[in-house]
Amino acid sequence: MKHSKSKKRFLNSWISSLISISLVLILLGMLSLVLINARQLSEYVREKIGFTLVLKDNLKEVEIVRLQKTLNASDYVKSTRYIDKETAAKELAQDLGEDFTGFLGYNPLFASLDVKLYAHYTTIDSLKVLEQNFLEYSQVAEVFYQKDLVTVINQNVKRISLMLLVISALLTFIFFGLINNTIRVLIYAQRFTINTMQMVGASKNFIRKPFLQRSIFIGVYGALIANIILVAGIYTYKKELHGLIDNNDLTTTLLVVAIVFVLGFLISFMSTWFAINKFLRLKFDELFY
Repeated sequence: MKHSKSKKRFLNSWISSLISISLVLILLGMLSLVLINARQLSEYVREKIGFTLVLKDNLKEVEIVRLQKTLNASDYVKSTRYIDKETAAKELAQDLGEDFTGFLGYNPLFASLDVKLYAHYTTIDSLKVLEQNFLEYSQVAEVFYQKDLVTVINQNVKRISLMLLVISALLTFIFFGLINNTIRVLIYAQRFTINTMQMVGASKNFIRKPFLQRSIFIGVYGALIANIILVAGIYTYKKELHGLIDNNDLTTTLLVVAIVFVLGFLISFMSTWFAINKFLRLKFDELFY
């Protein structure tokens, strides 16, 4: 009966450790997902920056199409959208909440091209160069872009990237400590068993082996549980995460899964190795402290 209770207590401790490690690995997986997609998130924000090319009046359709094709074929333009005078008037009327053309008696707006750039070309220096390039096209009358907004976005992206790295380093250290403490407590509960095995002449490798095997088991199974929850979460909320996380890219998901498995294995194995070695060095009298 006593043996049964001891076995049950031992099993419960390993199950609770498995749950704890799984929860920590879920957090590590989420952190890995954010870090892997940090560049994409930065690009997503930067690529919202664009130019408005105001076209000259009375341009022929063929001239507009030629300009649009030329821009789309360039290395720095991600997309272009042609906005004719009527569409521009409707959009402005929606923003203002009233039809200004009825008040004025005519449409004062010009047709334009809304140009979105690749993230690499959205720095201040690149935008100044591109502004001059756009003005050289014969179809373009004026070029507009929000200079202040560009500055704010670029500054905030740099700040957020730096903060993300610092926070990630701190969280990784904390998560490692949580798993390490969980394993240490688990082994601490068996310190007398370890000492007894030493007293009957068992070698250190013989004593380590079952503990390391269990650590691999708990790390791998904890990672498996964490990955199931992470993958389910990614594909359940993929609409909400669209643009922030490329959930259509299978490589990213597989990379996160691999990272969680590697972290689960390494942290559990290393924590067990250091903890078991500590108790192997202790004398019997020291086990009570």
